[in-house]
Amino acid sequence: MKNKQDLSRREFIRNSMMAGGAMLLSGVLPSQAQVSLFPVDESADSFDTDGLLQGVSDIHLHAAPDSKARLGNELEFARTAHKAGYQSMLFKSNDFSCHDRAYLIRQELPDFEVFGSLCMNRVHGDKVNVFAVEKAVATTDNLCRCIWMPTQDAVYQNVRYHGKKEGIAILDENGAVLPEVVRVMEICAEANIIFATGHSSPEESVVMARKAREVGVKKFVVTHANSGIWKMTHDQIKRCIDLGAWVEYSYITNLWGPGTGLPDFERMSDSEFADFARIAPEHSIITTDLGQVGMPHPVEGMRRCILSLLENGLSQQQVDFMVRTNPAHLVSLSTLR
Repeated sequence: MKNKQDLSRREFIRNSMMAGGAMLLSGVLPSQAQVSLFPVDESADSFDTDGLLQGVSDIHLHAAPDSKARLGNELEFARTAHKAGYQSMLFKSNDFSCHDRAYLIRQELPDFEVFGSLCMNRVHGDKVNVFAVEKAVATTDNLCRCIWMPTQDAVYQNVRYHGKKEGIAILDENGAVLPEVVRVMEICAEANIIFATGHSSPEESVVMARKAREVGVKKFVVTHANSGIWKMTHDQIKRCIDLGAWVEYSYITNLWGPGTGLPDFERMSDSEFADFARIAPEHSIITTDLGQVGMPHPVEGMRRCILSLLENGLSQQQVDFMVRTNPAHLVSLSTLR
């Protein structure tokens, strides 16, 4: 049998996907699954024997403690990612701060870069809360590296899912960005951290991208532009990029669907995901957006994503931009491993 090192790049990708990714292609993990693409023995020197995950930064994933059930907790995910060769992770909670917990995780994993973020949902009030943002960026060690506009409480999401125009607005009745949102943009610009669109509509994201350029935000991110009701057209994506935005694509879209922990969403094909990713890799990032019960482990999801991108014709350099260089830049890492 051929040694793995002797296989061509394409053969190796195919074989890796067949051996390690079959469970993700046929249906994803149940909530308490123990199956892993990595060795079960956590004392192993490395979880990443082929280097596919070395230097990765996943800056959008969910973990416990949270107000929703999660597949694992932040410390567990950080330990696994660290062993797999990741450079950094940024956690997201729709309801709670997690930049303060990132400080504690770093005490346990001092050689791993862990960050947190803050979402502008109802737990912080009935409108975008400038004071909460000010305190987040002032928290010990400055580990809040992203402020998300409303997610679960976004007006757009309530209209689309519940037929009710309620929630936390980011634009006024005339379609202009609200003053408190502009102030948060200013805070993000001053702190040089990410301002992310959250669960805003594609049209709202374009409006905010224009305002962010006026304000001077350098790290304006359009959130999961390939996902569900937030899916943007290629033209909308290009308009945002022309305005200086970074665009996020989340691989969760290729793992959810019937038989998974998120059965109500339509699964995206790997070829369509690759079409999004190749629009402008130098201005894009790829995240997993994983951590939900009944879905794959985020590290497994990232590995599957990288394999699929390479299999669908993206170059190693393009993949590196999106899973290594660009996300590391956005969380202000100065060097890459």
